[in-house]
Order: sequence, then structure tokens, then C-alpha cells
Amino acid sequence: MRIAITGASGNAGTALLRRLQEASRDRPGGLELVGISRRAPDSSQPPYAGVEWHTLDVGAADTRQDLARAFAGADAVVHLAWQIQPNRNLQELHRTNVAGTANMLAAAREAGVSHVVCASSVGAYSKAPKDRRVDESWPAGGMAGSHYSRDKAEQEKLLDRFAADNPSITVARLRPGLIFQAKAGSEIGRYFLGWVHPRFVPRRPALPILPIPEELVFQAVHADDVADAYWRVLERKAGGAFNVAAEPVVTPQNLARLFSARRILPVPVRALHAFVGATWRLRLQQTDSGWVEMAAGAPVMDTRRIRDELGWEPRTPSLEAIREVIEGMGRGAGVPASPPLKPRRSLLGLIRRS
Repeated sequence: MRIAITGASGNAGTALLRRLQEASRDRPGGLELVGISRRAPDSSQPPYAGVEWHTLDVGAADTRQDLARAFAGADAVVHLAWQIQPNRNLQELHRTNVAGTANMLAAAREAGVSHVVCASSVGAYSKAPKDRRVDESWPAGGMAGSHYSRDKAEQEKLLDRFAADNPSITVARLRPGLIFQAKAGSEIGRYFLGWVHPRFVPRRPALPILPIPEELVFQAVHADDVADAYWRVLERKAGGAFNVAAEPVVTPQNLARLFSARRILPVPVRALHAFVGATWRLRLQQTDSGWVEMAAGAPVMDTRRIRDELGWEPRTPSLEAIREVIEGMGRGAGVPASPPLKPRRSLLGLIRRS
């Protein structure tokens, strides 16, 4: 079985390579893995070793033929390539995220791939109440105030059209909650807090008071559990949408326990939205206010389909995944062989370089 993976050196991609290499050892004949990324990892280091690498920009207008060549002979393509920064250049993000998905789909069809598996997100869903869970039939129309959500919803429409136009190709999409692992600590810190702030994130933060909106209820999952979900979809050539999240649902109450906060200070969503927007415009941090809108509006997903049909069960509870990434952020954890996951430089290292 030959599997091509776009975005193979990132957070989910690195975890997926680990899972596929584990599966390959237990499978007669093993698996052939093809990695596609904008920046090549060090292919002498695990889990990037033993992978056929192609350095390609999926969003480039002239990349479809190169992608088709990279996909040649593949039984399945897993599309993980996605760009979060720079979120001050929405045209660049749309080029990678939406045009890149269109390029991948066209190349997969040209290469004769029979199974396309795409990374969608809980962020693709339209706004929903938090007092009940929604299954995969909930509308994937996105939330207008979030560029991430808009792009994910547009990606979903591309997948819908592609599946309708190509009935011989099985199309699957995974809609995970927030994906965390310790080795993504530096990457997540850079993406959402910037280059300076993660240096001051303690490994085990303790807050006397946690100011947080009551609506900030969301779901998370460990990268290794998401990787296992992808493998189960690939192994069984499953199609359709799958919600992917670990338990428990993350609430202000269990976040307060996680941060050892003595009490919760309820904050209106609009106030947090304004604060995040102002500090982003002042370039004090990297998170635009659309992420607040998406977090407050995203549904609580029902994950019964992937559990019942594919036997998927997460090994790591959601709060442990969050604890792990915060600890990884605090110590500057990463994967030296991967450009996206490169560890944060220490302050002492920066001083020595200056």
C-alpha cells in the first residue's frame, strides 16, 4: 500500500508518519510512504527516514503536475497541508489552504488515486449551541468572523463537489478538535503567541484567577490519537466525515483545575474578542480575534461514528493533551529534524549567537 501525505512534516503529519511506520512493521509487505512539504525535513532522522520526499508548495498555480507525479502509484492521499500564519495576509492563507486543496484534488484524480483523506476541522462547522453534541450532519458552513473557519468551510465545499463528480474515488474527511502534543509546543507558541511570549510560559502554570468566558467550551485530542484515526480510515478505505475528539469536553471549570486557579472570573465573549483583537493589531501577540469567535461558536462534537464504525478510541484524555503541550511550550519542545516543529531557541542560545 502506497500512501502520499501532504504537510507530512507538521504536527499531525509527524504523528501520522510515526503511526504509519508502526503499522508498516506489522503489515506483510509494509507500507510505502511519500511525504510532501514546503520545507524538507532531515530525512536521516525518524520518523522522516525511509520516506520518499518531495518539496512542493501545494498552493502554487503551477504545482498540479508536480503533485500528480508525487502521487503516482499511490493508493491513497492524505491531505494535511494547511497554513495558519501569517494571519495578516489572508490572500496567502487562502492560496495555500483552499487553492492548495483544489490542486491536491486535481492531482489525485490525474494520478488515479482511489482514496482521498482530507484534514478538515471542528472549525468547519457552523455555529452551534454548547448544550448538546452534534454529529457529522451538522452544517459545515463555517463562521464568518474567522478566516480559519471560512477557509475550512470552503475546503469542505471543494470536497463535496469532488466526491459528487468522481464517484469512483472514496473521499473521507476528519474533523478533529484542537490537536496537541508536547513536541508541537514551540510551533504552537510561535503560531499563536509569537516568538517572545512562549519564553515566559511556565511549564506548569498556576493562576490565582482564570478570566474566561462561560462560552469557551471546546474539544481537544492528542496528535497520536488523530494519527491513529487517519490510519483506521486508510486501512478500511472509509469514506465520509468523521468527528475526532477525546474526552472530557474542555470547560472553564476543568481548565481552572488544570491551571490550579482558585476561582473563575466570567468574562463576556465580546470583551475577550475586543482584547484579543486590540493586542493583535498592536502586534503584541499572534492570535487574531477570529479564533475567539470560532472557539465560542464551534459545536461540541459527537464522536460515535468513528468509534462505532472504525473502533477508534483515544488513549490520551483531552486535558492531558493540553497539559502536555503547555509543558512542551514552556520548555521549548520540538522536533529538530522538522522545520515546522523546530524547537524554540533558549534565551542563552540567542545571547551566544548575538
